[in-house]
Amino acid sequence: MASSSRAQFSSRIGFILAAAGSAVGLGNIWGFPTQAASNGGAVFLFVYLLMVFALAYPLLVAELTIGRYGSANPIKSLRSIWPQQRGIAALLGIAGMIAVSMILSFYAIVAGWLFGFLVGPILEAIGFTTAANWLESFSTSRNLILMIVFMIMTIMVVRNGVANGIERWSTRLMPVLLVLFVVMVGYILTQEGAMEGLKMFLVPDFSHFSSGLVVSAMGQAFFSLSLGVCSMMVYGSYLRKDTNIPKTAAQVALLDTSVAFIAGMLILPAMFVAQHNGVEIYNDAGALLDSDTLVFSVLPAMFETMGSGGVFIGILFFVLMVIAALTSSISMLEVPVACATEELQQDRKVAVWWIGGLITIFSAIIVFNFGDMFGLVISLTTEYAQPILGMCFALLVGWIWKRDQVLQEIKEGYPELEQSLFWKIWPWYVRVVCPVMMLMVFFA
Repeated sequence: MASSSRAQFSSRIGFILAAAGSAVGLGNIWGFPTQAASNGGAVFLFVYLLMVFALAYPLLVAELTIGRYGSANPIKSLRSIWPQQRGIAALLGIAGMIAVSMILSFYAIVAGWLFGFLVGPILEAIGFTTAANWLESFSTSRNLILMIVFMIMTIMVVRNGVANGIERWSTRLMPVLLVLFVVMVGYILTQEGAMEGLKMFLVPDFSHFSSGLVVSAMGQAFFSLSLGVCSMMVYGSYLRKDTNIPKTAAQVALLDTSVAFIAGMLILPAMFVAQHNGVEIYNDAGALLDSDTLVFSVLPAMFETMGSGGVFIGILFFVLMVIAALTSSISMLEVPVACATEELQQDRKVAVWWIGGLITIFSAIIVFNFGDMFGLVISLTTEYAQPILGMCFALLVGWIWKRDQVLQEIKEGYPELEQSLFWKIWPWYVRVVCPVMMLMVFFA
């Protein structure tokens, strides 16, 4: 199916770091610790891990397989596995493209905040206090300008293509991110109060378990691994034919989950370090304060209590956050850009600017209607669009796409597949168990 001229990742490690970069983002570092802190810590962690390996991993394999088989944008790839219903297949691809664009529209706003909290302390340290306060204070103008800055950064990476843009920057940024994470965790765990947060994160209290927690864990697993919105399908389309998809998907899932776990080890102990230093993190009813903006309220307050060393640690933390956000945003923008370049025969440099511009305009509409739209867009995409589209992709692979085609596609880099336990389980698991589990959780 692949065109000989189609762009590809130049190496397996390049793909793994790019795909992990797509998965490792604000979902891990902003979303996961916030959800864990709001849902009892360790209980949420265990349910999340179950969702990653029981639901997200099989669907990651499915999306990568569809993408590599089609070796094209999501619309064309979905048509290639469901030629009898090309119109419906195209609609699924368009739905994924719209969903991922909506996610990027709110993602860019949050990433802009991160950029503000990165630059703010630097400006304050050199005497530009007014500018620093503006960057770190919530306002429409601040949100709009920083969102535009972040979208331009994303556009500039994606316009350079797969090998020279996405792969090059992912292979540079991901190792830096991981090193910064280790340094930050090592530092936080030496502070007073950190062990209390670590205990909350690792020792379960099952009184916090609820159906709502399970729904949140599933949504977090899908959001974290970029499932249901065609990002992994696009990256799969750039895979070489000799790639072992199940093994590669497992490596991506493990790397992504490891980063989420490390983020929990950083953020939750940091919360209690902040509390030890006089920062209020829970209200009288025991609910987490500022849960949606945890890293923008609790952590800067904690850094301020550390003196000059806190400024340096704070800058390092927000450098890490911006890197994580950028590696994810480039994969989101790549979905509609890939569709435009192949379906509309447009030049990549033209497509990336007008598509990025449209997403920026929609993001600006959210900024000007923040109270009404921000939470709504997050809910529509992460709680509804991603699970529903993920279930559709599972059904396509399990029931509609012919079993011999699926087998042949995965066997390209996995010759012993037919004798493996994976193949005895995975087709039926994706066909029956994944959709049933998603329906049960969705209607819980």
